[in-house]
Amino acid sequence: MTASGTQLDALTAAGLRWHESGQASLTGPVLRLATELDRAFAILGDLWQAEPEQHPATIPAARMHELGYLRSFPHQVSFAVALDGSPANLDGFRAGPMVTADGVTGARLAPIQEILTPAACYHIYGAHRGERLDGPRYLTTRNTCFRREDHYRPLRRQWSFTMREIVCLGSESNATAFADRARVVVSEFAEHLGLPIGWEPATDPFFRPETDPRYLLQKIQPLKIEGRYGDLAIASVNRHFEHFGELMDIEVGGTPAHSACLAFGTERWLYALLDTHGTDAQEWPDLTQAALDVRSRMLGW
Repeated sequence: MTASGTQLDALTAAGLRWHESGQASLTGPVLRLATELDRAFAILGDLWQAEPEQHPATIPAARMHELGYLRSFPHQVSFAVALDGSPANLDGFRAGPMVTADGVTGARLAPIQEILTPAACYHIYGAHRGERLDGPRYLTTRNTCFRREDHYRPLRRQWSFTMREIVCLGSESNATAFADRARVVVSEFAEHLGLPIGWEPATDPFFRPETDPRYLLQKIQPLKIEGRYGDLAIASVNRHFEHFGELMDIEVGGTPAHSACLAFGTERWLYALLDTHGTDAQEWPDLTQAALDVRSRMLGW
């Protein structure tokens, strides 16, 4: 399915509203499908008794610098900005054109302190800074995430999109076992939904990757594996070793915690479902039941 012509019309009829900024509004049947998808992801998280967390839409720029994100992905960062609050600056803004074809103009910005969330799991590592764990801890969170791209396509590649993540903090063996199980869980869930997916090693989209040691490490030892529907990654399983444990001073058993995460891109799952089953809601699979079936089958793992 491509999001053009009559197919985009069909998506619009099902409840998609596409914005040229690279963002989508969901209403009607497509919104209900997205809501059920996230409910299904949360049910899969029950396999680890993952504790839910809710975090803001922004994250401190200082923390993301500390985690190395700003250096590795400056091309994808979206900043949360505000006008400098001085009366003279605000008066100048009000007196000016405010918005032109080039965007907002005519005023000075306040110092940038926050960025829009690029991946849901980043909040978790900072939220658990300094913790001393007796054993593995599993957490889950959902957020609207933002990444700048050189082009956008409805449901496939967006500036803002929804991400559900399940995170393991624990020992190396805990993180390895989580990553292995997560891959099987996603495969089982996709099979229940009639979605053919394959797994491929991948690397993150680093800026100037040839100069970034994290990219080189991912090439030498695959740390990121993507579940792909055709050429589209709809899920990923990521190993971080002690990277976040060391930076955020999280320990388990007296040593830096290892971490791993399972990430679901909601809009991309929507694309795969609509591409496979069409835009008629009567033809869509029961996502909640599929997740419950997988959870029941996998409990003995």
